[in-house]
Amino acid sequence: MHIPSCQSQKVEYILGKVFFTTCSDLNMLKKLKSAERLFLLIKKQFPFNVPSVSKGKLFSEVQRLINDDPESWLNVISIWKNLLELNAKKENLSQRDANPQKIKLGKNDTITGKKLKTEQMQEMEENRECQLEKQIEETLEQGDSLTKREKFQEEEFQNDAAKAVDTHKENNLTFRVSCRCSGAIAKIFTAQEIGRIVGIALMKQFGWKADLRNPNLEIFIHLSDIYSVVGIPVFRVPLASRAYIRTTGLRSTIAWAMASISEIKAGTFVLDPMCGFGTILLEAAKEWPDVYYVGADVSTSQLLGASDNLKAAGLKDKIELLKVSVIELPLPSESVDVIISDIPFGKKFKLGKDIRSILQELERVLRVGGTVVLLLSEAHHRRLKDGEGRSIPLNSKGGHTDELGVAKCLIPEEKTGIAKTVSPSLEASNQECLDKMPPPFGSLVPMECYKVSLGKTDAFIYKYKKSHSSGL
Repeated sequence: MHIPSCQSQKVEYILGKVFFTTCSDLNMLKKLKSAERLFLLIKKQFPFNVPSVSKGKLFSEVQRLINDDPESWLNVISIWKNLLELNAKKENLSQRDANPQKIKLGKNDTITGKKLKTEQMQEMEENRECQLEKQIEETLEQGDSLTKREKFQEEEFQNDAAKAVDTHKENNLTFRVSCRCSGAIAKIFTAQEIGRIVGIALMKQFGWKADLRNPNLEIFIHLSDIYSVVGIPVFRVPLASRAYIRTTGLRSTIAWAMASISEIKAGTFVLDPMCGFGTILLEAAKEWPDVYYVGADVSTSQLLGASDNLKAAGLKDKIELLKVSVIELPLPSESVDVIISDIPFGKKFKLGKDIRSILQELERVLRVGGTVVLLLSEAHHRRLKDGEGRSIPLNSKGGHTDELGVAKCLIPEEKTGIAKTVSPSLEASNQECLDKMPPPFGSLVPMECYKVSLGKTDAFIYKYKKSHSSGL
């Protein structure tokens, strides 16, 4: 995940989460393309020692998430309010400047009075903004015309801002607790029980009122064997919900992550040979526009969905769609610079041994030095590593291709000036990724591996480089 830069920044990685400090404004944070949701962190601590305490003791320990340090809760709530208020004020000022009111001549007295009142209000707003800008530096970014979904997301954000303003006027907040439990604690308490424990503690500590339907504030809690985390969602609409995607297929966050490691450059030829609704190509074209994109799929319905998405995103003339089979691509050998694709899996798609045929065709059309980034299931991996490994083509020297590249499993490259730490749980996940690295497939050498969650199942992003001409 690319995190907005700031003068001082600390980043910590644990399984499924990234913690960082930043002074970036909300418009910058909205650009975190690989993040599902963004939270303001209230508390992060080691997991509860479940085996050594009774259920009653554990009950008290959960309550201490609130009662031990109420000041930290109030500080984060204050930051949340200020973020939403300041951003809303900036947007209102921007809209007012972009749409000046038409003033009729012949009403000088009324105009003068309104002008004086407006100037007084502007002065009050500027003083208020100066105070808020001590906490966060804002930059104003005006977008082009909004789609219907963009307008909806903006309205949701404005509603959040309005609620934050209301809570300044009132002492009481309304709230809802969303809880996720896994590991040992999930055997003692359900997520609903944890939610009730935390909810009661919040009502007693701060006098807030619970509202499950339309709260001012949502509290998110995740308790596992790795950590205990409490936070507030910054945006009501998840970052993963793209305004420019009409019909969703692959998760946009995973699609963007795949494109981000594929080494796309201006002028390159990028192919998704099993494009589905075109999510990968949409994400790539939004980020790297000066590229020739082609999407292929054998399904008419999938291509129609992709076409609708391209039209909605304003990218109809940027991406070409073809109805062809992935194992019979109408492209010259070694003509493509980058291939990115989600290889379908699950009960709906039974590719079986076709995975090898697919890789052979991708190898044929990819140029030497080119990149392939694939989303593969564990079943695909096993077929490549075990059943199909014996049939790997030999290189010109009579042996297998060059040795494996370095697997950069989930650990981004180090950048100067940014302190980073990696938890033991993430290191264990990295080792799992290393263990699952497939062998070279002909001239395709695996370089990187990333384990990703698709909800109920996991998958792996594999990155290959073509080391030499395949001769196919």
